[in-house]
Amino acid sequence: MKKWLSDIIYSFPVQLFFLHLRNNLLLIGMWIFVVLLLTGTIADLYGVKYLFLSPEYMGEVGFNSFFILGAAFGGFFMTWNLTTYLLDAHHFPFLASMKRPFTKFILNNFIVPLTFLVFYFTYTIWFQRYFEYWAINVIFTNCVGFLLGIVLMLFLSSAYFQFTNKDIFNFAKKRKGKLPPNLIDTISPNRRIDRIHNIKKGTVRWRVDTYLTESFRPRIVRSVQHYDYKLLFSVFKQNHLNALVVQLMSLVALIVMGYLIDYPMFRIPAGASILIMVSIVIALLGAITYWFDGWRTTVFFLLLIGINFLTKFESFNHKNKAYGLDYEMEPAKYTYADLQKVCAVENVNEDKNATIQILENWKKKFPNKEKPKMVLVCVSGGGLRAAAWVMQVLQKSDSLLDGRLFSHTVLTTGASGGMIGASYLRELFLKQQMGEDINIYDSKYIDIISQDLLNSIGFTIVTNDLFLPWAKFNVDGKTYRKDRGYIFEKQLNENTNNAFTKKIKDYKSPEAEAIIPMIFLTPSIVNDGRRMIISSQGVSYMTIPPIGVARPNAVEIDAVDFGRVFAKQGAQDMNFVTGLRMNATYPYILPNVYLPSKPGIEVMDAGFRDNYGINSATRFIHVFKDWILENTNGVVLLQISAQIKVEEIVPNDDQGAIESMLNPLGIAGQILTLQDYEQDTNLGFIFDLLGRDKFEVIRYIYYPKDDMERASISFHLTSKEKKDVLNSYFLKKNDEKFELLKKALE
Repeated sequence: MKKWLSDIIYSFPVQLFFLHLRNNLLLIGMWIFVVLLLTGTIADLYGVKYLFLSPEYMGEVGFNSFFILGAAFGGFFMTWNLTTYLLDAHHFPFLASMKRPFTKFILNNFIVPLTFLVFYFTYTIWFQRYFEYWAINVIFTNCVGFLLGIVLMLFLSSAYFQFTNKDIFNFAKKRKGKLPPNLIDTISPNRRIDRIHNIKKGTVRWRVDTYLTESFRPRIVRSVQHYDYKLLFSVFKQNHLNALVVQLMSLVALIVMGYLIDYPMFRIPAGASILIMVSIVIALLGAITYWFDGWRTTVFFLLLIGINFLTKFESFNHKNKAYGLDYEMEPAKYTYADLQKVCAVENVNEDKNATIQILENWKKKFPNKEKPKMVLVCVSGGGLRAAAWVMQVLQKSDSLLDGRLFSHTVLTTGASGGMIGASYLRELFLKQQMGEDINIYDSKYIDIISQDLLNSIGFTIVTNDLFLPWAKFNVDGKTYRKDRGYIFEKQLNENTNNAFTKKIKDYKSPEAEAIIPMIFLTPSIVNDGRRMIISSQGVSYMTIPPIGVARPNAVEIDAVDFGRVFAKQGAQDMNFVTGLRMNATYPYILPNVYLPSKPGIEVMDAGFRDNYGINSATRFIHVFKDWILENTNGVVLLQISAQIKVEEIVPNDDQGAIESMLNPLGIAGQILTLQDYEQDTNLGFIFDLLGRDKFEVIRYIYYPKDDMERASISFHLTSKEKKDVLNSYFLKKNDEKFELLKKALE
């Protein structure tokens, strides 16, 4: 028993594993990092796990996408082995005396990769069956694809090293009695000189009694003290050079694919891109450790400081821009004094009168003596979950109401994914009104808007944005750089058959004629926290509470009229899809959009100021209350939210001292709840302003079947998540809301 245990402990695989735990925790951490991404332990909010569990290639999830993902994993596996070989092979001099030393190192370095593979296949099979509802044969095909991808990469790597890596016997033949070069004089730092001396003396710290051969049979390790130590080290050094070549080839491949992002066939699954990127990080960590040893931490931080310093310069910091705006023009002035000019009385009156004319045109759609109900639609953010949910509610409700919901709707506003869904349905409605043969209630449009956007974004981040975007494209003669913002817009248009190829100005006339409802996009300004109001119409009246027009110093300007501030820079020429992206710019997933102003400002997701669109809707009602009271039978505010309004109270009775210290920061994570409280106050104010019989709030809310498995708010939806979202419309809680809506519009 004792001998059996000793044989296991002092086997090469086990000793390698112990060595990794002692010396290579950071490299082990790369495997743990991938596992945490895979399980959704980190970045679950962004849906990153789907990039590994449901990889997409050319718009499909199947054999090809899993094959590419498997090939990327094979590359990750090889890079990890190359790096650990680079750092640790010298601890085991017996390797250099064997044929194919690197191959034997890989075979014995199996514990960590094999553990990961077993976990991955177990987890992904469960996921595909439980969340995607795929048949057993489909799952089997996907797994085979993944395995074949690994096999291909291992085959190519083996072939490369077969022809390039020389073992001790090759070196001995080439010497022909001549001494090898003096390696000691050419090697730095001194730490590697110590390695040579250790090999020379046979003084190694890690005892190994047995190793596995290519046939997976254990063999006893033989002494290498009789070999020329310089010859042994020549083997290791040459292997290291080949490892460097492979790593550089991986980096070049990523950069090349980043340049080719316009071509769908080069957009490999984002999960594969992440694995390649992690491989490069492993190689970089290995190189820093190999060359600098004890100084590696210092070098790493100096590298970060250097990168931060360089990216302060424009040549190395390519800010994302709003496509269609002219950045060569003199920047727009963005000061408080200039914002006050925008909301001057004459501008506000001009825009109010223009909007009142829109309301008059809307009213003409109803019989002369009828005072119609005005509907304002407010939609929440929440990625593709919100997009699908908004489409489902609007399609079903309008269909059951024989088109009355759309005809009564004056304005739609909100955040992120919800506005993507609402804007897509509005565009379909416009096409129908223009005579195209379109059934806007067809469920296929929900399938279309629910198509994956995350893979393209993730792929572009890894292959392009991390290396500073350098590829360019033109919009109306204006040049911009391609990045994940660009690919988001491109992929969204590809998914929707180019539904969003219009400019902001293209909606001015249909809105003015009340053919379609107005849309307000309201991204948040990073610099000062104000909202940016993007519309084809003049909206200066939305930038300040009504009292502020008559008394400029009474209240703060809390919003910016995008069209007026950036009129000279071509605000109306901006791509509408760019406005949608600005409205859905969730941190890190999409880049903040830099606007041509002085001082420069950036915008991001609307959800940080108004995730539900309530602020915009209540401001609109407040501004036009007189016209509403005179010309309508009241207002219905239809809120379509992908968020449960009342969050569960989390107790903190058993918190420790450190957790208690972090408590004050917890309020920052309740930003959506805080918005709820503030917006309910605004709604109460509107009840008093219009009269309780003239104002009604109807909320459609996505209720997950299981709170623990609610759909993510990412730009990817699984089959299970999509089904859960769509079925929520038929729950009793929401069915009651339809009856209220039906009654309100009668």
